[in-house]
Amino acid sequence: MSFINRFALLGILSMIFNCRAVDQDQPPIHEGFIALTNGELVRTEVRYFSSENFVGEVIDGYEAPVVYLTLEAHAALQNVIAEAANQGLGIKVFDAYRPQQAVDHFVRWAEDLSDVRMKAQYYPAVQKQHLFRDGYVASRSGHSRGSTLDLTLFDLRTGNELDMGTAWDFFDLSSWGDSRAVSVQQRCNRGLLRRLMTRHGFSPIKEEWWHFTLENEPYPKTYFNFPVR
Repeated sequence: MSFINRFALLGILSMIFNCRAVDQDQPPIHEGFIALTNGELVRTEVRYFSSENFVGEVIDGYEAPVVYLTLEAHAALQNVIAEAANQGLGIKVFDAYRPQQAVDHFVRWAEDLSDVRMKAQYYPAVQKQHLFRDGYVASRSGHSRGSTLDLTLFDLRTGNELDMGTAWDFFDLSSWGDSRAVSVQQRCNRGLLRRLMTRHGFSPIKEEWWHFTLENEPYPKTYFNFPVR
């Protein structure tokens, strides 16, 4: 074999090796999960992959602006999307599967009482030392089981989000689904979202108008920790 041919062969082998190395560093999505695809009817805004969240920095475990759901939750959500579209609405998802390492990041942040850089925007009426007591931060999250998501609705014609009275992840009693601190129209919008979700197998929680969990979730006792990438 000539020197040139040997050199070319080494180059090919090097490319193959490097491709395999990259593949090992970027494993496929965890079995049983699927990424939610953006489109005309679906938007995602992964704020935990940014500084625009109550911590004020990218959250551990979020390595890309991607939304993961279990296959079962994803299938149920397709029915929500279809019904919402019939009413001229789309869905906007802020978060779904959340790695346990992200939850651990929240806990460390909550324990650091000196870090209040996002207080005015996300928890103006709550003292940070009370976040655990009041249930805004916990060491476990249903999101880590993969069948819980945070979402809102938007108008397909204008692209504008429906007014829900508070922003997503706003730590306040006004974020409770039935809060009387918001207007009648805002309560109606929350009710519309709740009806769409519950008709297709998702259950709300009373404290957050945006939060829903698949009733028959496939991993009710498993808290996953693979990264979002």
